[in-house]
Amino acid sequence: MVGTARKAFPLENGFSCATETHAMATDDSPTTHFELSEAAVEVDRLVVGFTEYGLAGLTAVDYLSERLSMTRAGHLAVTGPPTITPFEGGVPRHHTRLYVDEARSLAVVVAERLVPVEAADRVAAAVTELADRLDAESLTILTGIPVAHGPEDHVPFYIATDGYRARYLADTDVRPMGTGFLDGVTAALVADGIDGERPVGVLTTPAHPQAPDAAAAIRLLDALAGVHDIDVDTGPLEAFAATVESQYRALAERLEAADDGAISADRMYM
Repeated sequence: MVGTARKAFPLENGFSCATETHAMATDDSPTTHFELSEAAVEVDRLVVGFTEYGLAGLTAVDYLSERLSMTRAGHLAVTGPPTITPFEGGVPRHHTRLYVDEARSLAVVVAERLVPVEAADRVAAAVTELADRLDAESLTILTGIPVAHGPEDHVPFYIATDGYRARYLADTDVRPMGTGFLDGVTAALVADGIDGERPVGVLTTPAHPQAPDAAAAIRLLDALAGVHDIDVDTGPLEAFAATVESQYRALAERLEAADDGAISADRMYM
């Protein structure tokens, strides 16, 4: 067997990749992926929430990791000065973290950092590789969308590959989203899934600019629970959202202030 060594390669925008470099590989062939701990286990389902409009997806996966007492099992490595380093109670944490629940065969990625447009493909590649390393059978992205809507539209929708629709959505009441397009990391992940073997789906819902949009996060979690048969009580989510409101509001302000040419809001345009 070829020996391996751990090595970190700097990338643009502060992202880096922690890699297993085989003896026959060259230093100019980095592979972007998450740094995993011994707690990482194989799972059936990987769910991701990014920092985007209304922070509904981020709030949903953050709540899921807390509510289910999931185990932290890795993070996206960073070299150079990061754009943010979150902390709570004086304790810092990585901005993009992996949590696992072996009993439920579930993993979630909580991504608290805005992903610049030029880094979207690399981050998407890291998430795809993570799904491979965890042997995940499906990849689900939770996200809110900035679209004009009425109260009747406060429901979950999906954008999903053929395999995801056939396997997970056939017997649900989640509606297909109408005409539009995705961008950013979500677009890259879905595009990779169109011709890939792993089913990829986006569960989405109209969101409001206040941060966090707890009602939208609840709709996303209810949809996820129904699609993937995950037992989670969303009752306390509004209280949870209130505890992280100031932190997430700061993220939302960064999102609003960011230059559209440099930052992807991972949103859908209608």
